[in-house]
Amino acid sequence: MAISTDTTVLVIEDEAPIRRFLRASLESQGLKMLEAAAGQEGLLLATSYKPDVLLLDLGLPDIDGLEIIRRIRDWSAMPIIILSARGKDADKIAALDAGADDYLTKPFSVGELIARIRVALRHTAKAQQAAERPVFQAGDLRVDFTKRQVCVRDVEVHLTPIEYNLLAVLVRYAGRVVTHRQLLKEVWGAHSTEQSHYLRIYMHQLRRKLESDPAKPEFLLTEPGVGYRLKDDS
Repeated sequence: MAISTDTTVLVIEDEAPIRRFLRASLESQGLKMLEAAAGQEGLLLATSYKPDVLLLDLGLPDIDGLEIIRRIRDWSAMPIIILSARGKDADKIAALDAGADDYLTKPFSVGELIARIRVALRHTAKAQQAAERPVFQAGDLRVDFTKRQVCVRDVEVHLTPIEYNLLAVLVRYAGRVVTHRQLLKEVWGAHSTEQSHYLRIYMHQLRRKLESDPAKPEFLLTEPGVGYRLKDDS
């Protein structure tokens, strides 16, 4: 999927050299860029121009980047890609839990940045299409939400309600990392966000039912220390 030249990218980043680097990188791809050096300014640009993608630094001078993610998620599903020098798993988990779509640790290459933007836009488009076409297909895995039916290699697989709900959440975010905390919250409720053993047990059961070799999963991938991702072949 090529990125449309109509795509507008908002960059909220307090370091001027990085903003210049990003402008050169994005404009070389024919993309339009808006920029802000602080959080309040960035939020104003986001609400005024409604960009297609947000590139966000977490360490801003006036507002923490996590708070910006939360505020934008109150009204928009625009892809948010974090660009941060904070590379610890805990920082990635916090950003993804707050609603970010992806996380790039500085320094990063132009090629990697453009690839992440392309993937984020594709996932957004697929999420919009999913509301109209409630059937998900990835390789040999097929999920029909209308029938609540799951098939692998054209053979129906019977899942328990919790297994189905867990798979449904992963399908909704197909291709994206979903954190342990987010999965626990969406499947078991807000009171269960610390019960990570639930997740391990049910993910193991899902893999036994859906994977040819549960020890080497094709669909249900682990993102070590962060969460899980359902492979999306499209």
